[in-house]
Amino acid sequence: MLDSKQLVWRCRRGIRELDVLFTQFLEELYPDLEESQQADFQRLLEVQDPTIMDWLFAKAEPADAGLMRTISLLRQLSGLSST
Repeated sequence: MLDSKQLVWRCRRGIRELDVLFTQFLEELYPDLEESQQADFQRLLEVQDPTIMDWLFAKAEPADAGLMRTISLLRQLSGLSST
């Protein structure tokens, strides 16, 4: 597992919108997640930005259930989801 400084650094992306969304997620939701959910978020940080954007805008979905749960949380946080 990454420490907090490493996480902040990994949330810095090539797409500004992801920078903002990931930083907000890290500050508001991440501390209260179970360890397995935190691990899912850290795995999401390994994925390329265009793929993440496709997932966020529902152009595609990750096959991995943990990544899908994280994407759902990010959608809710960003207002991209009606749930």
